[in-house]
Amino acid sequence: MCNPLYLLPFVATLACPSDDFGRTRSTFYHEDMHSWVGVEATTALGGRPSQFQLTDEERNLRDLAYYFIEPPHSHPAWKAVFGDYLTIPAPWRQKVVFDRTAYGRQMIDEPHRSQTSAYTGLIEDVRNDGVMLDQFIPVAMRVNDLDIKRNKALGIIETSRREYDDAQARMRENVLVVQWVQQCLQQRVASYRWALERLVIHAPDLMAADADRLIAQLSQRASDVWIKATPVVGRALRVGG
Repeated sequence: MCNPLYLLPFVATLACPSDDFGRTRSTFYHEDMHSWVGVEATTALGGRPSQFQLTDEERNLRDLAYYFIEPPHSHPAWKAVFGDYLTIPAPWRQKVVFDRTAYGRQMIDEPHRSQTSAYTGLIEDVRNDGVMLDQFIPVAMRVNDLDIKRNKALGIIETSRREYDDAQARMRENVLVVQWVQQCLQQRVASYRWALERLVIHAPDLMAADADRLIAQLSQRASDVWIKATPVVGRALRVGG
């Protein structure tokens, strides 16, 4: 298992093939490589994405959001560098039911020398989500606070219609990115719980108590209200399996 703190810098810089003069090829990495997250969140609901450039905080929000949007164990980290990077449809665009069993079935099917390694892998994945959440939530709160100030400024500063619409679209887009992450977290919690239940049946171990405690903590944090903005989409998740 890799530490998520090192994943994004690795993907962004260390292993990218170089172009002439040692420069990173633009096809593999650019600073707005996750800008599609906000665009997809907006267009999935029939909205028009903002034409404003991303601020540093907004870019950071989307970079961190991608960690949660990409399903755990979806593919090795090196594939994200060497050309297998794919965009992911927003949850409110998809009509399929989320399969909470996929993560657990993959974990159980992997050969293990002992049940300890399976429990250790589950616990590490849940802890990694908590570590990344420690980074994501403060960024989401800062972006939200700045958008509150932006919204107040729109009431007192004269703007063109295009500027006003782009500002409104960007604020809505930022909320949708946060809401997408919240939904993905709920899905991860459902996946982890199913995996733990199967492990307890297949190979009971005292480590199950630690895993259950960490999953409960992650579930609580996923349910907390991180920002003051009103949610854009109130549609409930459909979790199958």
